[in-house]
Amino acid sequence: MGHLLRDRNFWIVFSVDALLLFLAYFFSYIIRFEGHISPTEVSSFKKTIWFIIPLKLLVFWQFKLYRGMWRYTSTADLINIIKATFVSSSAITLIILFVYHFQGFSRGVFIIDALLTLMFISGIRLSIRLLLQETSSHINFSRFYFFKKNKEGLKRVLIIGAGDAGEILLREMKQNPKMAFDPIGFLDDDTDKKWRRIHNVPVLGKIEEVEKIVQKKNVQEIIIAIPSITGKEMRRIVDQCKDTGIPCKTVPGVSDILNGKVHVSQIREIRIEDLLGREHIELNRKEIEEYLSNKKVLVTGAGGSIGSELCRQILKIDPRQLILYERVENELFHLEMELAGTFPGAPYVSILGDILDRKRLEDVMRDYRPEVVFHAAAYKHVPMMEAHPLEAIKNNILGTQNVAEVSAQWGVEKFVMISTDKAVNPVNVMGATKCLAELICQGMNQSQTTKYVVVRFGNVLNSAGSVIPLFKEQIARGGPLTVTHFEATRYFMSIPEATQLVMQAGAMGRGGEIYVLDMGEPIRIMDLATDMIRLMGLRVGEDIDIVQSGLRPGEKIHEELVTEEEEMEPTRHEKIMVVKSPPFDWVNLQRRIEALVKEMDQYPTEKIKELLITAVPKSGRGFF
Repeated sequence: MGHLLRDRNFWIVFSVDALLLFLAYFFSYIIRFEGHISPTEVSSFKKTIWFIIPLKLLVFWQFKLYRGMWRYTSTADLINIIKATFVSSSAITLIILFVYHFQGFSRGVFIIDALLTLMFISGIRLSIRLLLQETSSHINFSRFYFFKKNKEGLKRVLIIGAGDAGEILLREMKQNPKMAFDPIGFLDDDTDKKWRRIHNVPVLGKIEEVEKIVQKKNVQEIIIAIPSITGKEMRRIVDQCKDTGIPCKTVPGVSDILNGKVHVSQIREIRIEDLLGREHIELNRKEIEEYLSNKKVLVTGAGGSIGSELCRQILKIDPRQLILYERVENELFHLEMELAGTFPGAPYVSILGDILDRKRLEDVMRDYRPEVVFHAAAYKHVPMMEAHPLEAIKNNILGTQNVAEVSAQWGVEKFVMISTDKAVNPVNVMGATKCLAELICQGMNQSQTTKYVVVRFGNVLNSAGSVIPLFKEQIARGGPLTVTHFEATRYFMSIPEATQLVMQAGAMGRGGEIYVLDMGEPIRIMDLATDMIRLMGLRVGEDIDIVQSGLRPGEKIHEELVTEEEEMEPTRHEKIMVVKSPPFDWVNLQRRIEALVKEMDQYPTEKIKELLITAVPKSGRGFF
């Protein structure tokens, strides 16, 4: 309050309101008595003016009418003015009733006074907002009867989407001269909106008319303002815009807007993620908080793509402590620096350690006693694991076994393992090792009090080593883009989406389940490459070529999410399914793994692969 009283602008506003309140009360007498005010009414005016204005100002203060900025006057401010006017006028009426019994006072005066007060106080604020809005938008006063915007130097833009996001974007363009945009119209497929106006900007037609309207209106840039759009719809719109030959941009996705990361007015280039299109996820936050809030949580592989995003999402749930377990020093260092800036004072600790170092794991478990473990550490590059199967077995099988057993040893409540669609009918070393890791978790769940849950999903966008960063590098070098097979398809989802669903599945799990995330429709890699080239403003076959390099060792043409022996059933979350796996002999599997581990150091690569085949249960064989 003190700083407000020392603010010069506050006293200006306060004084203007006091003057307007005086005028409202004065004109209420003029209007009521049609300019013929008797001495009795003059006396009534003088007897009450001394407390009416201070009382109204006090009520306005209580309704925080002096905390806002007039240039940003909104509907909420107008509602507050209505409330303050009603309360103050009601209070004045009651005072006149009880003190003077309305002797010598006209009731009409106070009704008129309330209406004038509302009109004057709201009118001055709206007028100032409009004036500041127009002057900040380069007004040219050369014509005294018409405010005309000086549009020199502004980029003529066409907005696709005449909905809420389009309206917000248009308002920001008009209010913020730094954006340097001149919105000339909207396009929208809702035919009812055609020729209607939003802030005096017309809806010119349907999206399919974009090329004709761009030429007719001399448009210089297109902005797609539909944050909730699906990938299929975004692809359709981009296809219709590409022939115009002008830049096409978009606004952030709905999930980023709802999470408070960005605002709808933060225009950006269209990314490949927009064309793949993943819908905003609705999470049961209460259910997630019940098993993570105020708990100690350990994340293995904390510096990786999935592990680091898990750490970010978990810190939003307010854990008692987050333990970052990572063996790559640089990754752990960078994650530490990021979290220190994003979550200052958050309760996390960094541990440099390897999941193959059982003693290190035991020490960490003993010292920190985590209640929930997310096991994200794994080798995942298929061709690399084909060349180094021994390391894949060590990290993905022995590492998982170490973390799972030590978790049970130190009383972890819930263990959530990150798996992959490549564990389904595995045809490569990486898939086979993750298949066995899944089975280890299911087997451990049969004999331990710790609840083991597996979450299986496909590729994540922009993860380290994924196809999108590779394509970006190849485009930057001038091409060509290498596609393993022109018909190859893969499932994709964003890293934040995958990690949030992992957390949700972990909350749902009661032990022994394999959850499969809804990956949507598989994406043809050839289409992905074509879209990326076009998004860079280049042409396939002219600027950048796409060549078929052939499937690498261990790769499939099409990925799967479940085996023929497994059945997938829905859960209470529409994006998560649970797999009913066939039973297996856990004791026998343990013997197979022990034999594999005991013999693997003695043999060359091909023999190790053969040993790995024998370790996988019969229902999962048929690979390599």
